Amino acid sequence: MSIVKLKFKEVFFSVLPVTLIVLILNFTLVPMEPNLVVRFVIGAAFMIIGLTIFLIGVDVGIIPIGNAMGKGITKSNKLWIVALAGALLGFIISVAEPDLHILANQVETVTAGQIPQATILVVVSLGIAVLLAVGLIRIVHKIPLYKLLTVLYGVIFVLAIFTSPEFLAISFDASGATTGALTVPFILALSLGISKIRKDSKGSEEDSFGLVAVSSTGAIIAVMLMSIISKQEKISGSLEMANSTSGIIRPFLEKIPATTYEVVVALLPIVALFLIFQKISFKIPKSNIKKIMFGVLFTLIGLVMFLVGVSAGFMETGSVLGYKLAIMKNKSFIVVIAFVLGMVTILAEPAVHVLTQQVEEVTSGTVSPNIVMVSLGIGVALAVSLSIVRILVPGLELWHYLLPGYLISIALTYIVPELFVGIAFDSGGVASGPMAATFILAFAQGAAEGIEGANVMVDGFGIIAMIAMAPLITLQILGFIYKMKSKRRGV
Repeated sequence: MSIVKLKFKEVFFSVLPVTLIVLILNFTLVPMEPNLVVRFVIGAAFMIIGLTIFLIGVDVGIIPIGNAMGKGITKSNKLWIVALAGALLGFIISVAEPDLHILANQVETVTAGQIPQATILVVVSLGIAVLLAVGLIRIVHKIPLYKLLTVLYGVIFVLAIFTSPEFLAISFDASGATTGALTVPFILALSLGISKIRKDSKGSEEDSFGLVAVSSTGAIIAVMLMSIISKQEKISGSLEMANSTSGIIRPFLEKIPATTYEVVVALLPIVALFLIFQKISFKIPKSNIKKIMFGVLFTLIGLVMFLVGVSAGFMETGSVLGYKLAIMKNKSFIVVIAFVLGMVTILAEPAVHVLTQQVEEVTSGTVSPNIVMVSLGIGVALAVSLSIVRILVPGLELWHYLLPGYLISIALTYIVPELFVGIAFDSGGVASGPMAATFILAFAQGAAEGIEGANVMVDGFGIIAMIAMAPLITLQILGFIYKMKSKRRGV
């Protein structure tokens, strides 16, 4: 019961700050339709309950499956089996990632079906699969993470030249969205299993980080290749503002059947593959199998509730709020509120607290959790407000931020301890959590719809990418400070 309370508390305090900000703005600066506000509150409740159940399900069902798969594929000690099995698992788990479903659904909605949700899910998951296999090969062959990341981002920068602006934003957002509540624990469980092939414990510890970072580049490369191969350019997009006449309960009831079907289809391959492996090699006791299956059921129920809450009440309020603030004469309001939203979402993100403890441990207390928390908070807040500035200022494009940002990030990998490089690049997923993929994404798209001359397809996406980039620079700078302090102490 204590686990349930702990998970509920984590999720509750993650969703609460954004909910309070919206309610305060509704009663002061930006009044909204009563039906919409009630749907928002119900949607927030659905998200809190759903995400709590989902996270319990992941702990009880999905992570044990990841651990069993990781141990199972290392038994062979054959690299091609490790790579092939890793790719298959990467694809299956990515298809089920809730944050990716939200992004893919938004792409389909904004493009009026020109880019179907299923296309984004499959393309991104293929990219994750291939790069997950590459990441596993890196661990086995002891290839330095900074060298591989340099090559991968070099490929991304070249592909970006040939990618349309519409797909550029989606590709980097997909990278942030794939590193979510389901994918990250599964990949980390897998990487810990694989890194045990290594005999040297120090190298094994360092290489257990970085697999998420390598895998997430697959999402960027895959969407860029889709853009180049399909030659889809000048896709127009628009956002339909929420309809207050659609009632309060009806939107939730309408979303349940289709969402349940999507989640069942997404989770089925994970369960099927696990049961096949159980029959062939795992031989896990039946009592444990029963527990894992209950965990999968919890994952399913929680994921349905979370996605229904997001799509039927939470995100539409975000887009309306962004739109109403964008059409106000004083544009400074929306930039300031964007900064505050960025700050509160990162500070309230449960995974950030885990990250701060992790950094404190690896630095033996040299870098305090408070410094990490404040640095991340300011970094993400700036990322969100700069994304809104990009929408407001004509001619300011996403690559004007991402190119220098990633060049700085890659340059830092050469002077920062490798352990920090892995933690920093893995942390992009920590920053771009449920609030970024839902409310803040919708907020930016609403703003793009409200600004004359802005394009929802080009300007409405890209904010998740900006949020995911912030920790790359922030945590590596902290890593550099730690390195300098260690040198002074003669460590």
